[in-house]
Amino acid sequence: METANASGLQRCPTSTLQPFRESLNVPALAPFDAVKNLGRHRPTTEPALVRWLLIVLALLFLALFLVLPLLSVFVQALSKGLGFYVRTLDDPLTWSAIKLTLIAAGISVPMNCLFGVAAAWAIAKFDFAGKQVLTALIDLPFSISPVISGFAYVLVFGAQGWLGPWLAARGIQIIFAVPGIVLVTVFVTFPFVARELIPLMQSQGRAEEEAARTLGARGGQMFWRITLPNIKWGLLYGVILCNARAMGEFGAVSVVSGHIAGRTDTLPLHVEFLYNGYDLTGAFAVASMLTLLALVTLALKAWIERKESSLKL
Repeated sequence: METANASGLQRCPTSTLQPFRESLNVPALAPFDAVKNLGRHRPTTEPALVRWLLIVLALLFLALFLVLPLLSVFVQALSKGLGFYVRTLDDPLTWSAIKLTLIAAGISVPMNCLFGVAAAWAIAKFDFAGKQVLTALIDLPFSISPVISGFAYVLVFGAQGWLGPWLAARGIQIIFAVPGIVLVTVFVTFPFVARELIPLMQSQGRAEEEAARTLGARGGQMFWRITLPNIKWGLLYGVILCNARAMGEFGAVSVVSGHIAGRTDTLPLHVEFLYNGYDLTGAFAVASMLTLLALVTLALKAWIERKESSLKL
């Protein structure tokens, strides 16, 4: 039968809730008490043995495929002592590779930073014809092998390429020189900043910029006072990933560099040079620098993610 509560509202008949209570296998309580107690039941969990087994397997996998290879790099790099390690890093060829790596990263990262911010702002804040095409083109380096990218630049700028004779007539060398290394580095790294900023700026919407525009703010004022403060952590995150890829790129740079020791060898190519010369300890010593770069990048990445999470809270 139906009953009334203190506020005068009628409860549902007990017979109406009976099938619902039986399907959930709850005790025979008053209808509203049964519904209230549904959230108190313990969630279904795996047995302790299964949980511990999964944890052990995950730790073994990480130790075998991540921690052990990283440790082996440093162990092999220091196998002939700290003096040999320092001499290898102080070698003129190593310093030349370091300088060229810094030059390539120092040019490509700022260029991709400017392009990424401009592309993300255009895609997230405006509607225009060809918007989807631009988004697809930004992802192009992710879908093309770096080696293929290097060959494409050789076909365009090489001696037998489309622009090769015209460049040679004017004494300009792109392939097997520093400009070619910079160009392919820019190509393989330019999606990183844009791809970090596009979803971030799309999620923030256009309301703040439109409000500022209504109040008379110009484009530069909106960017420096509204847009940039909102995207600064995402921008830093993209720059860090872009820089790590620029310093560690091998495939595309290997194709266009010509492997001229002391002139067109970056750090990854110098590692290959030492390895092919049977200087394994020297190769691992130089590789340890790239490994440290990767570890620093991961640490900065984790710090930025934690910073972003704290800001969202």
